[in-house]
Amino acid sequence: MVDFVGAGCGAADLITVRGMRLLQSADVIIYAGSLVNPDLLGYAKESCDLYNSAEMSLEEIIDVIKKAENSGRHTVRLQTGDMSLYGALREQADRLDELGIEYRQTPGVSSMFGAAAALKAEYTLPSVSQSVIITRMAGRTEVPERESIESFAAHGATMVIFLSAGMTAELSERLIAGGYSPETPAAIVYKATWEDEKIMRCTVGTLQETATENGIKKTALIIVGNVLGSDYELSKLYDKTFETEFRKAEK
Repeated sequence: MVDFVGAGCGAADLITVRGMRLLQSADVIIYAGSLVNPDLLGYAKESCDLYNSAEMSLEEIIDVIKKAENSGRHTVRLQTGDMSLYGALREQADRLDELGIEYRQTPGVSSMFGAAAALKAEYTLPSVSQSVIITRMAGRTEVPERESIESFAAHGATMVIFLSAGMTAELSERLIAGGYSPETPAAIVYKATWEDEKIMRCTVGTLQETATENGIKKTALIIVGNVLGSDYELSKLYDKTFETEFRKAEK
């Protein structure tokens, strides 16, 4: 059995209990290099074989899994955050399907939620934004044309932008071209929930300046939207005049 495990957003104690137990039982752990907190490997037993996938190709990863399966050993593929976001999960899973190797997925806490916690922010505020757009700038992996930064920016919703910390000048230009004003609140969160976490609040117009001043080129999320501002309406959830199945409205 192969277990794909989301490592969580950074801090070693933010992995799920199930994920921790799988690490403790694993005979082989293939972990995602510098993107995974090395403290998580402290959960592994002494006899466990550790492989850093940052130094491996897809073929090499699959080869390690095949050898472990053939010898009846349990493999954990420790991926960053939650592997359903930018985790190259599908290409690994398809290879395992072809080989008839069974696998499971254990979700993790995405770095986008670690960033929200660091910012003490809520991505969905009444009257401001009730939607979150998760996207990235094009790099070595292209982005479909229909999913351009400009087209998403036109919605004015909260945006969480991965894998783009080294392209803040272009990102800023494209966000503004899509409809955000230069004064729209933004933030850059470097290594959310890690010990060396860094939070930089700025605006869409000052993204590049902020990233440059702080030496940020990678391992950071960019959050954009008026949810980072101060104006919003109270929800109906705890409104004393709003009746629910569990609570009578006060007159």
